[in-house]
Amino acid sequence: MKLKIGVVGVGFWGSNHVRVLRELESAEVKAVCDIDLEKAKYVAKKFGVPNYYQNLDDMLNKEELDAVTVCTPSVSHAEITVRILESGLNVFVEKPLASNPDGCLKIIDAARSNNRFVMTGFIERFNPAVSKAIELLRAGEIGEVIMSHGRRIGWWPQRIGDVGVVKDTAIHDIDLTRYIFGQEPAGVYARGGSLRHRFEDHVQAIMTFEDELRVAFIEANWLTPRKKREMLITGNEGVISIQFLTQVISLEKADVVIEPILKWKEPLRIELSHFIESLLSRKKPLVDAIDGTKAVIIAESILESMKKNRPIEIDFKRFGL
Repeated sequence: MKLKIGVVGVGFWGSNHVRVLRELESAEVKAVCDIDLEKAKYVAKKFGVPNYYQNLDDMLNKEELDAVTVCTPSVSHAEITVRILESGLNVFVEKPLASNPDGCLKIIDAARSNNRFVMTGFIERFNPAVSKAIELLRAGEIGEVIMSHGRRIGWWPQRIGDVGVVKDTAIHDIDLTRYIFGQEPAGVYARGGSLRHRFEDHVQAIMTFEDELRVAFIEANWLTPRKKREMLITGNEGVISIQFLTQVISLEKADVVIEPILKWKEPLRIELSHFIESLLSRKKPLVDAIDGTKAVIIAESILESMKKNRPIEIDFKRFGL
């Protein structure tokens, strides 16, 4: 069985969605949509997609689809995703789920009321190096996890114009911290600001947890010339190092350093395959709308801490989570 998929927003990343989905045996891209009609036409022709649209409602009304992936600017995510859910379709939304918590909650409500699911696009969860790191963590290879340090630095991606480095870049490590630690952060203290861009372009954040035994450091900027995507996870019996771009991982223990050999695989392909398989098997995806919403709430807390220059308590209960 092939699921019929539509893609909304076919800029740099959306066109990658179309490319990957076209390669999956269990998916069929039936239509693409973009406010730039010429761009939609170009992508449709390039990848052999039969139909293209400028208006989302036209696509939803004219096409028989099973699901839609959303790759538009984050300020439009809530409105677009709710419209798709209300049309009876499941949705994959690129991070951040929405530009603020209220938008995220609207998506959750629409998904529940229409009995559909939403998957948030946190691609690093599907990075083979992360999957191996989680395997090692769950096997107790570094003992009790006490600290993580995520680092994402490099030039500003010109395609990003509606959010800053916290919600575009650091949000990956916000989500990974929840995933790795298996618990929610209780508070955050952050410093950062804007040196060259409209929104914040550098941040350093420390997230703390209720047990007061663990801490997560997050560093991100759009200023450093050389691009780096890396994370250290420290336990009381060892350290795991992850290089996200090259998918290289190392495990350092008291008397040995192990570097598992991993075959490089495209994380986007793994991620979208998971979305399709979740639909076919009617199972909850690994990263749902709740995960997306919690990441946005944490990101908002980081921005508030930067603004007020003081620690901020992260209160999920205030949002009904």
